[in-house]
Amino acid sequence: MVIILHIAKQEQWEQAKGTGVYTGDTFESEGFIHCSTPKQIIKVANALFHGQKGLVLLVIDSDKVKSKILYEGVEGSERYPHIYGPLNIDAIVKVLKFEPKEDGTFKLPSFLKH
Repeated sequence: MVIILHIAKQEQWEQAKGTGVYTGDTFESEGFIHCSTPKQIIKVANALFHGQKGLVLLVIDSDKVKSKILYEGVEGSERYPHIYGPLNIDAIVKVLKFEPKEDGTFKLPSFLKH
């Protein structure tokens, strides 16, 4: 099992539970769902979601994702997992509340630390 992660708004997650698939807020505009590895997620969270509340962290078993996953990045940068299609929610093994600390930054959930 290879774990990848996605930060979602709680409302988007609630909608996905009703439909069985998750598309997030970038699938329609960019054609894929942005994800991160456990080593990348805190950098992404602090850069793009600093201080935001009402978030959840989707822990995804990439082996169970039905859509294609490509690891991409601009030349010379880190490569991030992108899901090119809807995310089937049965590939999500855990959903965690993902709230920032008082200073607005995030920390890695302890079970993801190696």
